[in-house]
Amino acid sequence: MAGLRLGPLLRYVDADSATVWVETDRPCDVTIRCGDGAGGTERTWQVAGHHYALVPVTGLTPGSETPYQVLLSEPGAPADGDREKVWPPPGGHFPESTIRTLPASGEGSPNGEGSLNGEGSLSIAFGSCRWSATPSRAAHDPVGPDALDTLAATLAAAPGRRRPDVLLLLGDQVYADQTSEATARVLADRRDVTEPPWKQVADYAEYTHLYYESWLDPEVRWLLSTVPSCMIFDDHDVIDDWNTSAAWVARMRATSWWHERIVGGLMSYWVHQHLGNLSPAELAADELYGRVRAAGDGTDLVREFATEAEARPECARWSYRRDFGRVRLVMIDTRATRVLDEGSRAMLDKAEGEWLRQAVLDGRGDYDHLLLGSSLPWLMPHLIHAAEGWNAALCAGERGPRWARISEFLRQRADLEHWAAFPASFTALTELIAEAGSGPDAPATVCVLSGDVHHAYVAEPHWRGTGPRPTSRVLQLTCSPVHNSIPGSLQAGFRFGWSRTGRRLGTLLARHGRLDRPPVKWRRTGGPWFGNQLMTLTLAGRTAHLVLDQAHRDGSDDVRLVRVWRDGLSGTEGDASRPTSDPPPDTPSDTACTPVRCGVFPGPPGCRSGGCGSDDGAHVCPSPHL
Repeated sequence: MAGLRLGPLLRYVDADSATVWVETDRPCDVTIRCGDGAGGTERTWQVAGHHYALVPVTGLTPGSETPYQVLLSEPGAPADGDREKVWPPPGGHFPESTIRTLPASGEGSPNGEGSLNGEGSLSIAFGSCRWSATPSRAAHDPVGPDALDTLAATLAAAPGRRRPDVLLLLGDQVYADQTSEATARVLADRRDVTEPPWKQVADYAEYTHLYYESWLDPEVRWLLSTVPSCMIFDDHDVIDDWNTSAAWVARMRATSWWHERIVGGLMSYWVHQHLGNLSPAELAADELYGRVRAAGDGTDLVREFATEAEARPECARWSYRRDFGRVRLVMIDTRATRVLDEGSRAMLDKAEGEWLRQAVLDGRGDYDHLLLGSSLPWLMPHLIHAAEGWNAALCAGERGPRWARISEFLRQRADLEHWAAFPASFTALTELIAEAGSGPDAPATVCVLSGDVHHAYVAEPHWRGTGPRPTSRVLQLTCSPVHNSIPGSLQAGFRFGWSRTGRRLGTLLARHGRLDRPPVKWRRTGGPWFGNQLMTLTLAGRTAHLVLDQAHRDGSDDVRLVRVWRDGLSGTEGDASRPTSDPPPDTPSDTACTPVRCGVFPGPPGCRSGGCGSDDGAHVCPSPHL
């Protein structure tokens, strides 16, 4: 009988359907059986000797929560034949995995909590950059406790606690270029790691090990089985600085190992992450997916697709849109569809830019909150923003060929490749946000959710000039890493980048690069915070609340989530001094002494906290005692 190798992952959920992703160890039929009688069965398909299924679950009741099981049977077995239950595993100590559906359109939540509808509330946990190496509860974890693992353990220990409704993983779900010691040993058993690409992954087979390392962590495996997830890649899912510039691409394509690496990376992303982002209707319309399912062994089909996507990025779309009641999520691919010719550099090619406009503006007025998922932040520390624009101008020849050569070297060494490094794209995104946030149909908030930069912060723009400006509250919410680290020198650099002196230095760089003034100016209203962390955004009607939790290890070696910051985000742009209401209760945090933003939520009397995770006036209690 077949066995469960990886998963289940609960991916898409709407009012009456869901999808569940699994990998098995041999061909079989996969059945999802729900406690309310809903379910679905799907035959596995094969890529590179691995067997997968993405099972559509139908017949679910809107606004309900039901437990489910995963059962495996021989291919083609009769409906009443033998099926082996493989999930939940026998003797498991985690709460049962459940599917929680959206209410039917126009209906509120039956209990006022856990609703994926604008009349109830939607809780979205998000972050990026999870290096999956040492288990987070091991005392020798080299980068500190894992925030996602800690969230899972916190929720599993209190089954009645509210779970996030959606988990957004904003890039670097795996690190193909920075493998753990355990993974390096696996690679060494397959090939000579003294030859390129050394201890980095080389092909699809090695990518699969990264997903085992990440998603077989017991706590995370349970969390992903019961909380729907939306994902998008960033550079480390393939390689650091992926698609930084035309010169970078030319250098990589000249190596002996790059082609197999990028093809394996795109293949594995399509299988493990991309397909689960799609709705059942989108899956049914996906020509490649249909051909792979029909073929049984889809290795050649997926490989051909990945090869074409690397050579002609416009042939693939990784971006997608999801509507959760009156909350719209638009997840943007900021890596694969870049235009890298120096005379016309763009974060998104023309077709992708047009798709983004349509995804944002279609049905405007049908949503109260617009969330733009971009692995790379739109608004950065002022000095870094100016440095990236300056560098882009010099690489394009603004100060001559000598400066261009030096600047290309600097661009690749210093990772100068965020939105600011594509000035026309930065302006286009800014204008799109202004358009979406203006007029009588404007949503209450427009939030850009990002990661990548290994620290967390909140930034708020202010539109220049006397022309129309958004009536929506517009914010950049950045949260990274989930499980990684950042050297102290870079922490100091990010803090300096936000400082007044850093801003002045940025003005000098902009002048030297002959840059146009950005259409917005912005200020940091929270952070920067450093550590392994997750933000949770809770949306109810036209109100919004944000909290930031960090994973901390206390003196007794216990790991817990510590509430570092919370804020109400509703209101008009620029109104930072208004009182802020408390977030909804039961958001995951184990602290008795709740760290909060000073001046808005006073810290508990007698708190003897000696540290502060923010230089912006945030009161932080690193331990739960007073």
